[in-house]
Amino acid sequence: MASSTSLAKRLLLGRPFRSDKLQHTLLPKRIALPVFASDALSSVAYAPDEILLTLSIAGAGAFIISPWITLAVAVVMITVVASYRQNVHAYPSGGGDYEVATVNLGPRAGLGVGSALLVDYILTVAVSTSSGVNNLGSVVPFVAEHKVPFAIAAIAILTALNLRGLRESGTAFAIPTYAFIALILLMILTGMFREFILGQDLQAPSAGLVITAEDDHLTSFGFAYLLLRTFSSGCAALTGVEAISNGVPAFKPPKSKNAATTLMLLGGIAIVMLVGIVVLARLTHLQYVEDQATQIISGPPGYDQKTVTAQLAETVFGAGSFLLYATGAVTALILFLAANTAFNGFPVLGSILAQDRYLPRQLHTRGDRLAFSNGIVLLAVAAIVLVVAFQAETTRLIQLYIVGVFVSFTLSQGGMIRHWNRLLRTQRDPSRRSRMKRSRAINAFGMGLTGAVLIVVLVTKFLLGAWIAIAAMVFLYVLMLGIRKHYTRVAQELEPTDERPVLPSRNHAVVLVSKVHLPTLRAVAYAQATRPDTLTAVTVNVDDKDTRRIQDEWERRQIPVPLTVVDSPYREITRPIIDFVKGIRRGSPRDVVTVFVPEYVVGRWWENLLHNQSALRIKGRLLFEPGVMVTSVPWQLRSSQDRDLDRLDRTLSRAPKRGPRIRAEVEQPPIEDEEART
Repeated sequence: MASSTSLAKRLLLGRPFRSDKLQHTLLPKRIALPVFASDALSSVAYAPDEILLTLSIAGAGAFIISPWITLAVAVVMITVVASYRQNVHAYPSGGGDYEVATVNLGPRAGLGVGSALLVDYILTVAVSTSSGVNNLGSVVPFVAEHKVPFAIAAIAILTALNLRGLRESGTAFAIPTYAFIALILLMILTGMFREFILGQDLQAPSAGLVITAEDDHLTSFGFAYLLLRTFSSGCAALTGVEAISNGVPAFKPPKSKNAATTLMLLGGIAIVMLVGIVVLARLTHLQYVEDQATQIISGPPGYDQKTVTAQLAETVFGAGSFLLYATGAVTALILFLAANTAFNGFPVLGSILAQDRYLPRQLHTRGDRLAFSNGIVLLAVAAIVLVVAFQAETTRLIQLYIVGVFVSFTLSQGGMIRHWNRLLRTQRDPSRRSRMKRSRAINAFGMGLTGAVLIVVLVTKFLLGAWIAIAAMVFLYVLMLGIRKHYTRVAQELEPTDERPVLPSRNHAVVLVSKVHLPTLRAVAYAQATRPDTLTAVTVNVDDKDTRRIQDEWERRQIPVPLTVVDSPYREITRPIIDFVKGIRRGSPRDVVTVFVPEYVVGRWWENLLHNQSALRIKGRLLFEPGVMVTSVPWQLRSSQDRDLDRLDRTLSRAPKRGPRIRAEVEQPPIEDEEART
């Protein structure tokens, strides 16, 4: 019968999938769009807020510039989408920016892209969940008072959904994502219809506010800097675009074509919604300030500033209407679901980096549901740390945002230029050369534009918090280099040589004795069965009475193995045994010593605290001694008979196994062997 924890796991995550079911988890375009595009699409819920909020520093008159700032962001979006369509066709394996940079610019550039994307994915989860909690908190005060626990709960739910597998998480997110798109487009079209067709003069709730600038004496340079800062804040709308190029393997065939089509749909929908919201905000004279307490001079009594989307929904659909509450609900929900883009991109990228030995190999393996479970859990833990550290404050977190994604944008486009140059040197077909030159021109323009945006972002956001993201990228870069060097060093150390292995001259067996009981007798019998050259039993004299009792029982049972007593005046156990074993090998370095350690096999976790502690210390120390082999001789206590062994198999192997346990152990190669072969 399954244990309670195993049952709970199956209820949350579902039954394990066989490896040959991987093709059934591939996504059609209608599911891939909400899975990979929820981050970029959700940006319309906070990018307009950031544009207007930053412009409010210069006063209400600066809001007139918001459509032009949005148009510049849209141009960048179009360029990036067009550039990444070239990427998914040229590199459909799922490496995305990392693969493009590694192949064309070298491993160091690829590692820089990988570290930037990993940081960006973590920030995506932290920013999206924090923003969702803040939006929900504006409606439900209890949520606003407990933002951090609710953000952590949201991350936990997203983690569980993604651990169930890619297709099921995509299905769960499809309905709210499409509902968000439909309601936002309905709001924009209805507002435009009422303004231009019906001739109604729509006024947002904040239209009549009198606001003041935070700085009334901006110089021309200061105002230009403010515009650049506004543009960099609006470029948050581009985060998530790269996720599709990293997730091409998750699409149904033809993978590249479906990924490129989904990317085009993403760009078109995101641009229409972003531009539509900002234009509608200007038509309704909507105002949104950074500091409500100091910037709003006069307004309705008890006025509480709502988000841009909430104000527009109230203006277009009417206060208290069903569509108003529906828009608010799906907006908060889409912000939570935006983190799903990172939950799909981070594990895939982590798996590729692990395959290249830049990250631990555990990130390369799939879990029960054929998802990269270890990567999903690692992302969730890192995002929770950020949420707790920044107390789920979107304003503080967003300053760290988008640096990583524009680093990857720029390096990726530079890699694509070299990719096309390399192909053009060998291609002679005129039509293909023409297509390659066109693709190269698109990528070159994309590199120039995204590089310029990266400079703007670094200049305007470095002191506001972007330096933290840069420091995290550098740390990850150095850490992954260290991991790669370690794996390379171990592989070289394990590489077989041409010399034939030297057989040990003799095998000395040592059985550790603490009491004369059944586990000890089994260990002695097993040691005899191995037929060593010499065999001795060893006990440590910590208490004279106990030692004499062991000697008397040993003689009474007439055990045909000599018992050696090692003195320990300071009551140590580990050190005397280590010295005894070293003394055996000291005479002949070609000899080996096999130490047999009797151990209890228990069925309850707390029983481990009561047994085997000395055995664990001795084994751990002996493992560092050259020429010493340690053999555990298990003795199963009655409590172990109630242990759920199938569950234990799954815990140890981290993958679903069928058939007898002994077969699973034979088929699972040691990690060291895998690395040596690689």
